[in-house]
Amino acid sequence: MTGTSNKLRIAVLFGGRSAEHDVSILSATNVMKALDAARYEAVPVFVTREGQWLLTRFTDGELARPSQGTEISLLPGGRGRAIAIPATGTPYELAKIDVVFPVLHGLHGEDGSVQGLTEVARVPLAGCGICGSANALDKDIAKRLLREAGIPVARAVTITRHAAPSFNELKEALGLPIFIKPARQGSSVGVSKVQTEADFDHALSQGFRHDDKLLAEEFIQGREIECGVLEDENRGLFVSRTGEIVPAESHGFYTYDAKYIDADGAALKVPAELPQEIENEMRGVAAKAFLALGCDGMARVDFFVTTDMRFLLNEINTIPGFTDISMYSKVMAISGIRYPEVVNRLVAQGLARAARTN
Repeated sequence: MTGTSNKLRIAVLFGGRSAEHDVSILSATNVMKALDAARYEAVPVFVTREGQWLLTRFTDGELARPSQGTEISLLPGGRGRAIAIPATGTPYELAKIDVVFPVLHGLHGEDGSVQGLTEVARVPLAGCGICGSANALDKDIAKRLLREAGIPVARAVTITRHAAPSFNELKEALGLPIFIKPARQGSSVGVSKVQTEADFDHALSQGFRHDDKLLAEEFIQGREIECGVLEDENRGLFVSRTGEIVPAESHGFYTYDAKYIDADGAALKVPAELPQEIENEMRGVAAKAFLALGCDGMARVDFFVTTDMRFLLNEINTIPGFTDISMYSKVMAISGIRYPEVVNRLVAQGLARAARTN
């Protein structure tokens, strides 16, 4: 808390350099609405596609996205001190930032980079820290760690620009169809379903537009089930009930368009219709996976469930889609934690972690 105010100043970072820039704006708008004005002073910071941090405003329920203006920079070791640099005029020091709340999906925001910056600046961070963020966003690294922890995952082959297996080699190893996805993207950005060699060539071209490392995964015939994990200020883990994503047949799988563009792209069933013992087992595995990747703060854990009730962990998202109608929010709400309380708990957890480490 700074100056004469008893409110916490929360810097909400949104936008960013990744392909999920627009999704971040939707998520951050909901965070801004959920921050209790009686407890917090929200400081929205727009991260441009070039990576500049610009002070902005939240007016009538909308976040402004300036192309230029006052840039800000956290001071290393400053414990929340920050410098503002106007487009014209003299730089000045901002009122101290108490907590940084990144709502940045994908690379340069969800991958440990911003989390590391807050560590260097010694300012509390809401959400997952460096290690868990970096491990979870890299699907290749995540799968290796999950396998090591004995958690079932789909078979996969890592592809780089300099070491790409042939279509026939992948078909032999994984069967058909195959899913090709960037190793370090989210929101289904750059994901392709491959049935033929022509599909494969196109998938590589699309995937390498977003990352230098891709993952080829076997197709799992099953339901897409997700749950949320939320850490409290005493390091206790709360794991939510599960929810199910049912993509529209027109999309085939849960694509970017199905998630964010097409209003009828998918249905969310919350809670998921599962035998209680299966759901309980999945929630236990979600907590185990969260810890195996070194996560803290929060994450959404995604599974595939087959017709014989066998389940495999698909991936972990440490800054999941975070609107009030996103799956994370819905499964938390059905479990008794409404959206504003999730935000409050993330702030409290970030302050508690900083108190332990700083």
